Amino acid sequence: MSAGRDLVLSIGRLYCDIVFRGLDAMPRLGEERFAETVAIVPGGGGFITAAHLAALGTPAGLLARLGTDPLSGTLAPALMESDVDLRWLERTPEAGPQPTVVMVQDGERAFLSRRAGSARPATLDAALADPAARHLHIAEFATLAEIPDLIDRAKRAGLTVSLDPSWDDDWIRRPDLIARAAGADIFLPNAAEARVITACEDLDQAGRRLARHFPIVVIKDGGNGARLFQCDDAVALPAPEGGPVLDTTGAGDAFNAGFLVAWLAGRSSEQVLAEGIVCGTLSVRSVGGAGTRLERADVDAMSQNLLHSDDRIDA
Repeated sequence: MSAGRDLVLSIGRLYCDIVFRGLDAMPRLGEERFAETVAIVPGGGGFITAAHLAALGTPAGLLARLGTDPLSGTLAPALMESDVDLRWLERTPEAGPQPTVVMVQDGERAFLSRRAGSARPATLDAALADPAARHLHIAEFATLAEIPDLIDRAKRAGLTVSLDPSWDDDWIRRPDLIARAAGADIFLPNAAEARVITACEDLDQAGRRLARHFPIVVIKDGGNGARLFQCDDAVALPAPEGGPVLDTTGAGDAFNAGFLVAWLAGRSSEQVLAEGIVCGTLSVRSVGGAGTRLERADVDAMSQNLLHSDDRIDA
């Protein structure tokens, strides 16, 4: 990688997350429920990952489309404050409104979203051609499905590629999902996604099966930690205990950011896994996927504590 190439591009749909918390029960047809709090924040794995990358000191550019409607316009202040490079954010009426209603009850979440227009920004070619671009993170398989040559184009531009499948009922069980994702350097499913994609309940077996197709596979398992599979090697670490959990939305995307920062820096398998886990853990302490601004000092301290913990997961 030539000097000066340090930019991570993150692509995925940009949502307006309307997050309701403090529910006694989830709504059912014909009933009305009331929440204690509500927050309106930018959402979508592409933005959340980019925001955490930027907070950790890695230049990050968002490849997405944003509507010109009033709801989309409410995101502007938070987007500007995120330190994410917005040069490739396309503004077009076709792309909005694109809301996600998030309902949080006892740590569990339910989502209702609307997709608007195409996921492919008109700025894609310019972003991939940017001489500073080093890596492309694809935040959802649905975006890759809409841009089937995206991985090939990124690789031809000299970029490494990571992919988070991000659960999608239309795609997660498709038998050709792995083939469509061919060429990705890092595959980042959560435990539920890994089990469905591989039809394997055991996470170690699922990870080893996926490692036949991708150089690096990371399975995120929430409060149980995460596992990394690379060739015949496997590393597993638990999640740190304790700390408030306000909203787990986007925790996997925060994990992705921490992992990518460490991986791009050439750190060891255990170190990159630890930094990913710590970033995911820290992110749940505020509302919204990018509500917690990750601090490098906190990530360093917590990851070292995790690495020196006696608690390990067999992998």
